[in-house]
Amino acid sequence: MPEKYFEVRWHGRAGQGAKSASQFLAEAALDAGKYSTSFPEYGAERSGAPMKAFNRISEVPVRVRSNVEFPDIVVVIDDTLLGNPDITSGLAEENYLVVNTIKSPEEVSKITGFNGKIATIAGTDIALEEIKRGIPNTVMIGTLIKLTDIVPMDSVKQKVTAAFSHKFSQAIVDANLRALDRGFAEVNING
Repeated sequence: MPEKYFEVRWHGRAGQGAKSASQFLAEAALDAGKYSTSFPEYGAERSGAPMKAFNRISEVPVRVRSNVEFPDIVVVIDDTLLGNPDITSGLAEENYLVVNTIKSPEEVSKITGFNGKIATIAGTDIALEEIKRGIPNTVMIGTLIKLTDIVPMDSVKQKVTAAFSHKFSQAIVDANLRALDRGFAEVNING
């Protein structure tokens, strides 16, 4: 019997934090006692170019090293990518499409043609309010945790605190924790 992993596909633009969010999720999963992988895929390697990142999380060692073709959840960090059919490729309607946007889930459905579960969050706005930078990766992780519970929120918070406290002030650490909580609390869901 083939092993089943929980698979995440992130879509964003280089410099928006999709790769960092993917790495953070993988590290939080490891800290929670799970197995995980994280890796990016770049097109043109320049700031602002479309890119993808991938996660696999499991209770057993992850042995697959290819891109995620049939994700359990897709996270879109930049809503200008929604017209790309690759965004929903392989995503079953019972799984979530999560989008950083001020648009409603119904508007996202019209743009993408995806008729499954859609969740939206104003991630960039929250990041600007809390962190004072338009990098919504911690917000998006909070939303992903709300929808999947694949990693305990406490593990993610511990990872944010440990990673950021070495580089940033306590005020920045606290701002990222608030952004994480708001991503969890403020998500709009259609399904």
